Amino acid sequence: MAVLDRTPDDTTEPSTTPGATDAGTSTGATEPSTTPGATEPSTGTGATATSTTPGATLRKGAGLGLLLAAVATVVWSGSFVTSRGLHDSVPPIQAAFWRWIVALLAVAPFAVRETWRQRAVLRRRLGFVTLAALLGVTVYNTLVNQAGLDTPAGTMGMIMAASPVVMAVYERLGGHRLGARRVVGMLIACVGVLLLVGRGSLAPDLSAGALWMIAAALCFGSYSALLRRKPAEIGGLAFLFSTFVLGALMLAPVYGVSLAVQGGFAARATTVGPLVYVGVFSSAVAFFAWNKAISLIGAARAGIVYYLQPVCVALLSYVVLGERTGPLQVLCMALILGGVVLGAATGPTTGPAKPQKAR
Repeated sequence: MAVLDRTPDDTTEPSTTPGATDAGTSTGATEPSTTPGATEPSTGTGATATSTTPGATLRKGAGLGLLLAAVATVVWSGSFVTSRGLHDSVPPIQAAFWRWIVALLAVAPFAVRETWRQRAVLRRRLGFVTLAALLGVTVYNTLVNQAGLDTPAGTMGMIMAASPVVMAVYERLGGHRLGARRVVGMLIACVGVLLLVGRGSLAPDLSAGALWMIAAALCFGSYSALLRRKPAEIGGLAFLFSTFVLGALMLAPVYGVSLAVQGGFAARATTVGPLVYVGVFSSAVAFFAWNKAISLIGAARAGIVYYLQPVCVALLSYVVLGERTGPLQVLCMALILGGVVLGAATGPTTGPAKPQKAR
């Protein structure tokens, strides 16, 4: 997790791979360009340090971004299965609250120091951080847990696959070109999602749980689009930890109400284990991977990879919960995968249509 520590002017880091650099090793041994006029003994003549072309750097950053988006998507798929698995043992709000408490404990050893260093910046950007916490922490996961009360995990994942549409709309409104190939891939994947939800029909009859999931998809899509405007001066760890803290604080009052009305839940392996999973992996690990992916490739392109989620959820729900996948689901998953491959294969030139103002 040391790779999360970023300096204020480190806005893209396209050539950095997870684990390649450590937060404590900031001597610049692998970054000769950060010490103008200095000669790095470990780089020889320096010829190889400057031989990387901008195109190669962009491709490397895009590849890392797609990989991180895929990691977050696979890990998040498990959270839908756990939400469904906990539906009859842990109330939705209590599950959401303890998820973020576990996430805080997991991130705190790595994040407290950076967060304290950036406290002045966080105070200045408190409105942005609070909105991100509300959308991505407080509301989104609570809606998913609520949907899990009466919605199969596979259906939840299928509906959530619509959230990249929201991301793409926000990106386009922000002046980014989506590209014809990406739009076509997104539409193909959308057709697959609609057929899955509608059991072969493009006009699905949505249940209450499906409506909760649609709201969750809108919420997550808005959160992902908001990340694209994250101030560069806020480091990755400080942002992650701050949103977790604020999100848990906003959940605390409704958690108290749930505790008073519904009572607590029994702490045993079948309840604590899933909460630890969603707290450590689906929250700390996956949220960082997703945030980093968006900083590298943008919300719209990361959203295309997110279409893999219903496939992952269907496989996990079959293995863990026994939810079966029929021929129609397999066909629709093929459409979703085809859309993912088509949309993610765009070149590195699908950036902003016009330069964005520095924030």
